[in-house]
Amino acid sequence: MIMASNHRLIVIPPPLQGHMTPMLQLATILYSKGFSITVVHTKFNSPDPTNHPDFTFVPFHDGLPDSYTVSSKNFIHISSHLNTNCVTPLKEVLVRIIKEEKISCVIYDGLMHFIDSVARELNLPTILFRTTCATNYLSYHWLSLLQRNGYLPLQDSSMEMVEGLEPLRFKDLPIFNLGESATDIMVKQVTESLSVKPSLGVIFNTIEFLESSSLQKLRKLYKVGVFSIGPLHMCMASSETQEKNNNCSTSLMKEDYSCITWLNEQEPCSVLYVSLGSIASWEEKELIEVAYGLTNSEQRFLWVIRPETIESIPEEVKSATRKKGRIVTWAPQREVLAHRAVGGFWSHCGWNSTLESMCFGVPMMCQPCFGDQRVNARLVSNVWKVGIECSEMRIKRDEVEGAVRRMMVSEEGKLMREKAGLMKDKIKISVRDNDALNGIVHAIVVSSSNSSAQHNNHNSS
Repeated sequence: MIMASNHRLIVIPPPLQGHMTPMLQLATILYSKGFSITVVHTKFNSPDPTNHPDFTFVPFHDGLPDSYTVSSKNFIHISSHLNTNCVTPLKEVLVRIIKEEKISCVIYDGLMHFIDSVARELNLPTILFRTTCATNYLSYHWLSLLQRNGYLPLQDSSMEMVEGLEPLRFKDLPIFNLGESATDIMVKQVTESLSVKPSLGVIFNTIEFLESSSLQKLRKLYKVGVFSIGPLHMCMASSETQEKNNNCSTSLMKEDYSCITWLNEQEPCSVLYVSLGSIASWEEKELIEVAYGLTNSEQRFLWVIRPETIESIPEEVKSATRKKGRIVTWAPQREVLAHRAVGGFWSHCGWNSTLESMCFGVPMMCQPCFGDQRVNARLVSNVWKVGIECSEMRIKRDEVEGAVRRMMVSEEGKLMREKAGLMKDKIKISVRDNDALNGIVHAIVVSSSNSSAQHNNHNSS
């Protein structure tokens, strides 16, 4: 087995929960292989170094105020801001680091594609890390073609299949319903990100058997290795460091573990877990409709409502939910999904949530909000068949009640739980047999060794 002692990696995550978590998980896995880890991060939404005492953390200026709030409405603009304003601050930090020690590789998130050119200018090898599914990334290659052919911006009626991306419909693509201005910004960012060619490889937090077709197509597009090593939370490190890793939180928000105590008191598969993740949210009127729909369903539920949102719910509505449910501002999601009491997950279908739900055998109510979530929802409901598509559901209490009962007490929901259980077993086998991680380690170590040899030959001549 290849080990990587005396090699330091720089990992650079964006300041977003759904991107920070998998990057820190990947760093933890690589640390277990012998690499030293330096996390270079923005000052905005910075990770907590105390959760990863074995890593070195180095911040750089990003130009975002501490009071800035990330939402689905400004998500695209944050990415644009980072790629435009962080080139010089990041370069200054990297120059300072490489003066002190040799860096074997820079692993960066594709949301901040500018990093590749900065690293190359400093002669640093690079690996691109994609936190979306491979199928979503493959769909990016269609966007410029769609724009040239006049399909953009996509409209509500775009129900037909995208040729070459079946069963994705035009309405499932990540630029659906953005509006002309946001569509232009996103297409520009996607075009720029696709022009980036990492020197050592591309890593996807995905599972080979789930996306074999998309991964094979991507391997034909890249001259470097395309590695699928997910689900990262299941690949976390070696047995001797597993306990420590399990205690390391990657969350940017405080997790309320009291909900686990509440779950301990519930019957098996009786609780619907409701969470739209760290960015997506419902409007105030929708929150009230969801609250009454959940309550009227007569099903147990654990509902995550972020702190900035929970204040908008009237006290009488909160009171109505307490008979059957529990509300928390943030939950330890993997522990929740692993709990025997949880029988369904009403989700925005962010990729991390989608993977975690499948890994723990929990079927999903799929209600995507933006970005890659529509692609994920389509795959979950129509390809892997471990979820119910709810993207057309109106947020009205009667429709919410019906959807919840469909998931939790209908024969269809029971069958979905059986399918989800089979998926869980297949994923366990896949993780056990996956050798992609050794391929990544090999690529980094060989590249670094070749670089050292060339440097020595140059000096001797």
